[in-house]
Amino acid sequence: MDYVLQTDSLTKTYKTTKALDRLTMNVERGAIYGFVGRNGAGKTTLIRLICGLQLPTEGSFTLYGCPNTGREITKARRRMGAVVETPSIYLSMTAEENLKQQYQILGLPSCEGVGELLELVRLQNTGRKKARDFSLGMRQRLGIAVALAGDPDFLILDEPANGLDPQGIVEIRELILRLNRERQITVLISSHILDELSRLATHYGFIDGGRMVREISAKDLEASCRKCLRLTVSDARPLTAALDKMGLEYSIRSDTEADVYGAPSVTELTLALHAAGCEIKNIREHDESLESYYMNLVGGAVDE
Repeated sequence: MDYVLQTDSLTKTYKTTKALDRLTMNVERGAIYGFVGRNGAGKTTLIRLICGLQLPTEGSFTLYGCPNTGREITKARRRMGAVVETPSIYLSMTAEENLKQQYQILGLPSCEGVGELLELVRLQNTGRKKARDFSLGMRQRLGIAVALAGDPDFLILDEPANGLDPQGIVEIRELILRLNRERQITVLISSHILDELSRLATHYGFIDGGRMVREISAKDLEASCRKCLRLTVSDARPLTAALDKMGLEYSIRSDTEADVYGAPSVTELTLALHAAGCEIKNIREHDESLESYYMNLVGGAVDE
């Protein structure tokens, strides 16, 4: 397997607080990796370590196979672009001026790629408009353009949809998909907006309390989030006996609610429960969402 990023027991401690606790993760080349966790779970800390903004307390990571303590790590980071927390843009400059400034900072010989980048992020018609007058979504897209100035093939985005209106979220989503599919850029997205992330990610890493709880591909996650029949009944006790007798797989959610998996005959199920003295009050199809999967994995709720 070809990995862009791998971490091995990566730990970051601030005084007595462990922001990362022996975190191990693997980001495949070409993936859109959704890094999922509530606020304060350690997502931004990981990104800061990878970008070289902070040093780990223990553990290690490799970027394109280069260890973080090796001489080649600086060269490896040149293949990476990042938007950490807020876009790094100059509000008093236009979109074009921001990109030209970034080209100068990177020491690039010419600015001939500026127009292409502006078109890529749909900011080619902003003219002399200053970034301070941009919408939040436009600023986010400009920040991504700045991160792309060095032509990276690994892009790290920290909460890219945070605070955006629905139109802005759609624009960011479409941009990320274009970068991944058309330019083969590997993307690591830190987010707690799980509904939006489910429309993008090919792989997931679920983090809680600084620890990796589970890594899973979108394909395997989809198989785990199975369809089921959600039953609301008068009493779950006769329900379990009837379901066991029918050989059905199920999970009990409460004294009056259960999920039944597979494709049982509703008629047979209804008759069996009636014979067991169990009244069905409601029956409906249910798909487990990414959010409920995460909540079941770590407990509690994702911060909004």
